[in-house]
Amino acid sequence: METILSINNLTKNFGNLTAVDNLSFTIQKGNVYGILGPNGSGKSTTLGIILNVVNKTSGNFTWFDGSTSTHNALKKVGAIIERPNFYPYMTAAQNLHLVCKIKGVSSQKIDEKLKIVGLLERKNSKFRTFSLGMKQRLAIASALLNDPEILILDEPTNGLDPQGIHQIREIIKVIASQGTTILLASHLLDEVEKVCNHVVIIRRGVKLYSGPVDQMNNSHGYFLLQATDNEKLKNWLLNHQSFHKITELNGKITAHLNTTVEAAHLNEQLYTSGITLTHLEKKKESLEEQFLQLTNNLK
Repeated sequence: METILSINNLTKNFGNLTAVDNLSFTIQKGNVYGILGPNGSGKSTTLGIILNVVNKTSGNFTWFDGSTSTHNALKKVGAIIERPNFYPYMTAAQNLHLVCKIKGVSSQKIDEKLKIVGLLERKNSKFRTFSLGMKQRLAIASALLNDPEILILDEPTNGLDPQGIHQIREIIKVIASQGTTILLASHLLDEVEKVCNHVVIIRRGVKLYSGPVDQMNNSHGYFLLQATDNEKLKNWLLNHQSFHKITELNGKITAHLNTTVEAAHLNEQLYTSGITLTHLEKKKESLEEQFLQLTNNLK
């Protein structure tokens, strides 16, 4: 699979603050990647470095085959890393014509890009009449004018209402379906889960996970248990290698699994050991629980 971007041991210090800490990951063509992390985790700084607007402290990154200079590589990149900034007294089409002149690309595809973002019927409306969501969609159209191989979006749904968020997500899916690689930064797990197939999770500039979204939630889950003798049950679980992190709350024992254990088999084992269960429930950790565990583990 063709590599679009390789980041190797990237570090950025602002005085005594390390915003990006020895970060490495690779982006392959044709996927939708999310950089996910709490606010202040280094997402925007990372994007700024690869887009040549922030100087790195150490490490390196290479675009495409590695032999293309960053200046030339960025001609094949579309990016939105700040609030949409167009001339308010000009129409959507006029603003995009100006972007084409600045980028040195043909203006023949303006209507095509406006159609992708659902603004073709508003092409002759002035920018100042647009809602925040429409402004963001126009910015995406602007970033698509050079037919980029990769589209980079920093918090693309920030500040939008639910309808605006849904529209942006659907547009991202359409762009991805046409073969464009996408890299978006977000602090919203829901956003990444719904539009991305790969995720890089960072906190305080440190990578906590990198890989497919559906493999992030790879835990074996946990049991919620209660017995006629909870102390005996806890001792049994603590001495069983299939379990870890045994906790008790309000009379219910939570036992996290190290491996796959079926509820019926566990019930049988406990009964054979003289432990009678009054409650047995097997649960799977949600993607949100996995994310919170990852980001809270780093103190």
